[in-house]
Amino acid sequence: MDYFVGNTDPDWYRFLREQHPDDVNFWKPSARGFSAIQPGAPFLFRLKAPINRIGGVGFFSAYKPLPIAVAWDAFAERNGSESFEDFRHKIEHYRRMNNMPNDPLSIVGCLILTDPVFFSDEEQFAQPEDWSGPIVAGKKYSTETSIGMRIWDQVQERLTLRKFYAREISLSDQFAFDSLDERYRETLSRIRVGQGAFRIMVTSAYNNACAITGDHTLPVLEAAHIKPFSMSGPHVVSNGMLLRSDLHKLFDSGYMTITPDYHVEVSPRIREEYHNGKEYYSMHGKTLSITPDRTRDRPSTDLLRWHNENIFQAS
Repeated sequence: MDYFVGNTDPDWYRFLREQHPDDVNFWKPSARGFSAIQPGAPFLFRLKAPINRIGGVGFFSAYKPLPIAVAWDAFAERNGSESFEDFRHKIEHYRRMNNMPNDPLSIVGCLILTDPVFFSDEEQFAQPEDWSGPIVAGKKYSTETSIGMRIWDQVQERLTLRKFYAREISLSDQFAFDSLDERYRETLSRIRVGQGAFRIMVTSAYNNACAITGDHTLPVLEAAHIKPFSMSGPHVVSNGMLLRSDLHKLFDSGYMTITPDYHVEVSPRIREEYHNGKEYYSMHGKTLSITPDRTRDRPSTDLLRWHNENIFQAS
């Protein structure tokens, strides 16, 4: 099993350790991509000097470059900051350190980690013995090596003592771990997808475009659940669609739905209750403009049928 040990800002770490979040944004000041590990793989927090210790672990869900404001809107305090201004200032600080331009509207790299576990000071342990000073972002390790195995065994021991179990939906519903050794599959099958990861995964699946209109204005696009999470709807891409914010509200309120064959239906109640809705009625009967490339990510016909029958106000 491959995993990544990432250089971690101690302030980011300490702030989030007090929050007990479901998922976090391990952001990078640049939009440079991240492909070191596969979704579902562990991402260890290596606290920077002078601490030089492993402080916890999260599980990599997705990477997505996002405008700073959109990243804040998606994760808020789960970016490791108490306010948007603090978040922006930290990005600017790291950009100055790396001689990067400081454009407040520019893109930040978002590594979404689910089910993060932050160790207590007593649980933290020494960084890998082969860690060297020039490492900037982090380093990939494998349990096929003696060092990689030793580090992971210490993480696994702490997860076991903490009775690390999933709470809602596991990443195993999104990603296949069948090729992994049983020792690792047991832990990884317990990982769940959080709200932030759900949004990023849906945004990526729809290529930053509204499923109905094809609009690419990312700040006004939202990841809509077909079956609400509050009603046991899972955080999986097939239970989501990327929708413009007004269409999202209409969908959640039952004024609009999508049929199992991916056609838009608009309730007559918009006209009856608000004497308006010309723009929305022009969408009635149209096929979705955007659907994910992967079949398993496309809107579930069963969940769409559930929305048609339980949420949509047909008359």
